[in-house]
Amino acid sequence: MNLERSVVLLVDDNPQALDLLAAMFRGFGVHRQVKSMSAADAQNIVKTRELDLIIIDTAMPGMSGYDFVRWLRREAPPDARFTPVIMLTGHAARATVESSRDCGANFILAKPFTPEVLLQRIYWVAKDERQIVSCDSYVGPDRRFKNMGPPLGKKGRRKDDLSGKVGVAKEPNMVQDEIDMLMKPTRVSL
Repeated sequence: MNLERSVVLLVDDNPQALDLLAAMFRGFGVHRQVKSMSAADAQNIVKTRELDLIIIDTAMPGMSGYDFVRWLRREAPPDARFTPVIMLTGHAARATVESSRDCGANFILAKPFTPEVLLQRIYWVAKDERQIVSCDSYVGPDRRFKNMGPPLGKKGRRKDDLSGKVGVAKEPNMVQDEIDMLMKPTRVSL
């Protein structure tokens, strides 16, 4: 993946973290970087510049990263609303991850991270084919991931791979609380 032509907005209120991010992106070949130390300044940049990616910290004084992404998805100029966003956090608690997901971010990355991990997440976001959902309560990437199973005519690798044919549902859809409980980490005794 060649990032040389990309324009990236880096937003963090910590000057050392901002310089470190800028150095990582220079290492990735990104020469057109726009740095901002506040979400409010980042709003002005979004209004005047065409951007390919936004990297923003979640916790900043004044406007938080979450508020910025909500603004971006709902009120920013139409051409900028679907710019991919990777949020950075020093505290990867479940509530932080859920808040990032719910405000419309494409991905969240816990600090500290290596340049390799950041580049992997950028690559993932670039290859992401999820549609953008826009409704009263949410604007952002579709939060549903699809498992269509192995290609037709191919045997699955695992015994629980889905078949290529999807039949009629045998039971009602789960509510979000039930889904969250399935995703909750549990202790395993070995």
